[in-house]
Amino acid sequence: MRAMILVLDSVGIGGAPDAARYGDEGADTIGHIAEACALGEADSEWREGPLHLPHLTGLGLGQASCLATGRCPPGLAYRGSSIAHFGCASEQSLGKDTPSGHWEIAGVPVQFDWGYFPNSTPCFPDALIEMLCAEADLPGILGNCHASGTEIIARLGVAHLATGQPICYTSADSVFQIAAHEQSFGLSRLYEVCAIARRLVDPLNIGRVIARPFVGTSPQTFRRTANRRDFSVPPPESTLLDIAAADRRDIVSVGKIGDIFAHRGTGQNKKGSGNDVLFDCTVQGWEHLSEGGLLFANFVDFDTVYGHRRDVTGYAAALETFDSRLPELIARLKSDDLLVITADHGCDPTWPGTDHTREQVPVLLWSGKQRAPIGQRTGFADIGATVARHLELPPLAHGQPF
Repeated sequence: MRAMILVLDSVGIGGAPDAARYGDEGADTIGHIAEACALGEADSEWREGPLHLPHLTGLGLGQASCLATGRCPPGLAYRGSSIAHFGCASEQSLGKDTPSGHWEIAGVPVQFDWGYFPNSTPCFPDALIEMLCAEADLPGILGNCHASGTEIIARLGVAHLATGQPICYTSADSVFQIAAHEQSFGLSRLYEVCAIARRLVDPLNIGRVIARPFVGTSPQTFRRTANRRDFSVPPPESTLLDIAAADRRDIVSVGKIGDIFAHRGTGQNKKGSGNDVLFDCTVQGWEHLSEGGLLFANFVDFDTVYGHRRDVTGYAAALETFDSRLPELIARLKSDDLLVITADHGCDPTWPGTDHTREQVPVLLWSGKQRAPIGQRTGFADIGATVARHLELPPLAHGQPF
């Protein structure tokens, strides 16, 4: 008896009930990608035709999308008998950011407002930057604005190499991001600067400080590396991970799960660059997971590589690649295991801007045990509550099991 939660980062399935409040009414990550594929707008030399996700569709992705929006995305209609239970969930947390979504999945809705930096230039308070430069011994910073990470590195990377000033920027999320060259600035130094920044932004209630190391020598060759590190505040209450750890369960976290939960209760952390490597880590972690254990994985490429960059074709191809590997995991499930596939928010690549979109998420559940239909859930915390009950852990403070 084990459980596995796979978070397909940003794979939303249609606007949440309160999407209009966030400017996201009409956003639909999966639906719009499927429509673009059906119209041939996502064709390229390495993918073409309708969105092809036979395994996710068999688990109920199209049916979950229909439940959320009233329409099934093109190519995702399933004619047979689903091998899983499907549903959708809307977020109760006040943000549409990564920590809020993941914490709520693990049973802790974020019931407070994060701090945010204004969409102006400069965007950071003068006092904050003065303290950061003084305490980290920096000659100054570059950026100081809202930006896409790849765009600002291409624009300011050469100046960073010449001056030694790190590139600091933010987004619509509650985040302070610092990009620096992995060799010339140094990875350890970047982490040290981020640790200082983490302490300095605490009074502003900023959710994450993110180290964004990159390599290369020109805008054409600059590339972010897999050594990203998130310096997050810890969840305000005990999560599913905390409760499993307190019960001495075997825990494996894959990708940025460890960073998201401030490495509290996250057990053995497996990291890698790219969804494919993260899938390998998931398979390896699952093969060695003890009875009663929990594996919690995040697949970040959907969000950071394709969603934020508004790359419809790349997003579609990444979904198809992930889908093609799903049988490797399903074949390793025992009759008393539980698999949950879900998401933490949307990031519709057809939507204006480069930010997350406030969307419902799929809840696809495979188990050898008989289960009731999932339906529409008002809260991601129902996922954590269901996993806790499956693993015979103490009940969580939030959420209702399916």
